[in-house]
Amino acid sequence: MNWQPSIGAWIEDDGVRFRVWSPSSQTVEVEIVPPDGAARVIPLSREDDGIFTAHIGAIGPQTRYRYRLDGGNLLPDIASRYQPTGVHGPSEITDPAAFAWSDQEWGGIELRDVIAYELHVGTFTPEGSFDAARERLPMLRDVGVTAIELMPLGDFPGTWNWGYDGVSLFAPARCYGKPDDLRRLVDAAHRQNLAVFLDVVYNHLGPDGNYLSAFSPFFFTGRHQTPWGQAINFDGEYSQKVRDFFIENALYWLHEFHFDGLRLDATHAIADDSPRHFLAELSGRVHESFIEMKRRPLLIAEDSRNLAQMVKPAEENGYAMDGVWADDFHHQVRAALAGDRDGYFVDYQGTTDDIA
Repeated sequence: MNWQPSIGAWIEDDGVRFRVWSPSSQTVEVEIVPPDGAARVIPLSREDDGIFTAHIGAIGPQTRYRYRLDGGNLLPDIASRYQPTGVHGPSEITDPAAFAWSDQEWGGIELRDVIAYELHVGTFTPEGSFDAARERLPMLRDVGVTAIELMPLGDFPGTWNWGYDGVSLFAPARCYGKPDDLRRLVDAAHRQNLAVFLDVVYNHLGPDGNYLSAFSPFFFTGRHQTPWGQAINFDGEYSQKVRDFFIENALYWLHEFHFDGLRLDATHAIADDSPRHFLAELSGRVHESFIEMKRRPLLIAEDSRNLAQMVKPAEENGYAMDGVWADDFHHQVRAALAGDRDGYFVDYQGTTDDIA
């Protein structure tokens, strides 16, 4: 793996590197709780750009930790890799390098070969787990599926959720299993010649357990509104740090879990008036990160605007998405069968001519 994280907590040398962005804080401390030791509190050092960091020795995987900002309440890491007791509880250190991958010969998938099956881990099997889903991969392969698309996995409050209101965007939902259980699912899929995509949501977060604003008031902006409230700040003050956070999330899933691509939810709801749109920067940094690797991940946007700019290359002022998830057929059929005329369906009549 030739990628190094820059936020969160990761194994480094003989300990763990902690790094979090909290530009309005004067002090940030981390409370460390080793699996077999007493809790201790350690201050982080502040860098010029509002990053707080520390290297803490003699700790490793399964260590739990929380941050305290300016002497306030203890909070989970907004870039936590695992939330074993839920989105309000302590975060836990993981070691992705300890997983033994067997997919070295897997070279990814071409867009023209994608026959995707959208899979919700919680409903795909009675057990609703990564491990149970892994056992059913041969069934999908045998019916002609070439790729599975996992619906959003960023952890959420409670037990049941479609995933589109996740709040711990780096932490695979603990109700489905541990991070290595997800790695085993992806690894097994590749052995079955199945690609694996992940649905990610970069247009909003859910309300319960969303601690982004506690760490920085610049994550959201009142300059734009979305159907879910204030927009994510992709074009205002400190927006580069916000963009970096979400782009790092994409790189994290692609590198540390070997996903073959991302399906970007409702990109028409990503508000950005910057000279270079967030999606263009995202695609550029993702493709650059894999330029020397055997596989090249695909980025597919869900977008209702039918914009050619979405798939045009960067040199033509495009966003360089590899494809667009087109909902037109679904919306026409829904209008025909269920009579929906509101919201997304206002432009669809569901006539036989329209469907054709």
